[in-house]
Amino acid sequence: MRRRTLLSLASATAAGGALAACGPAVTGEDSGSGAGDASGTVRVGHLPSALFAPLYVADAMGFFEDAGITVELTPLKSGQDGIPMLSNDQLDVMVAGFSAGMFNALDQGLAFKIVGSMGISPGDLENSPTALEVEQSLLDDGTVTSVADLKGRAIGVAGGPGATGGYLLAAMLEEGGLTLNDVEVSNLATPDQQAALENGSVAAATPSAPFSTAIEEAGIASPLAVPAQGTTGTGVIYSETFQGGDLAQPFFTALAQGAQELSADGTQTDEVYEILAETLGQEIDVLKASPMYSYLEDLAPQPDQLESMQAVWIEAGQITYAEPIDVATVVDASFAEGASS
Repeated sequence: MRRRTLLSLASATAAGGALAACGPAVTGEDSGSGAGDASGTVRVGHLPSALFAPLYVADAMGFFEDAGITVELTPLKSGQDGIPMLSNDQLDVMVAGFSAGMFNALDQGLAFKIVGSMGISPGDLENSPTALEVEQSLLDDGTVTSVADLKGRAIGVAGGPGATGGYLLAAMLEEGGLTLNDVEVSNLATPDQQAALENGSVAAATPSAPFSTAIEEAGIASPLAVPAQGTTGTGVIYSETFQGGDLAQPFFTALAQGAQELSADGTQTDEVYEILAETLGQEIDVLKASPMYSYLEDLAPQPDQLESMQAVWIEAGQITYAEPIDVATVVDASFAEGASS
């Protein structure tokens, strides 16, 4: 494998806000000139997570380099943080979760395009990277036997109801005929959800792997529901300027090559696990024990999921407008089509 020098994101995860404030963190060779110009540099905002494996794999395996692209990775605290940076051409690309704030920004006139998808839920209760984990004693004493029994209870979600996690929670609540308005959504960072389950401040939570795996192995909670197969709340967004540039298609094609290196069943090769461990600063054994999302080979955007998100967040009062935006006006599937041709 041709390995490039990758930014270690272990410290970036802990200090993502500080790094983002200080400017882009560079991976690969220094182009010596401004990002997004003819030098082939592309500025990519991302949330350091195995969820965005295609980006890290494409970088480590040299697919961007083969396309003449140098990637600058800028860690973000949330996808919402990157939206104004895209609109102001401080970033060219963002790989992150979608949010109610993203839709509000579109309504307010900020310009960007959704060009691709990222992790797709496998819909497997025993092997899902995101699950509705219910505090174990509530399950053991029969207080909670179905999703419907969570009505009126507090549920921990990273970012709150308007974040990607809020949409995934809504998708899981639907199994019990509930909506976000039927529960109390507590904004809890994923690492804090285990303690909240242990002290009883929440009845359930929606941690992602590897945190969900650790919670289950400790006997603190068990999964009651997972997002249905095909559910996704993350993707690839281009700035309007970058969308029309010469590097837009080569970047996406290289990114899709990274997705094609990933196994459809979520069990990855040692090579992929090594890349993720090096990039994210996580132990390989932890990554191997944790379920992973699947990815479309062409990373095609999923407009039906975007329409569902918008509807969920309008109903939950997280979106400031009442008349839905036509999702077709903000999605560009041409790059996915180009990557598969």
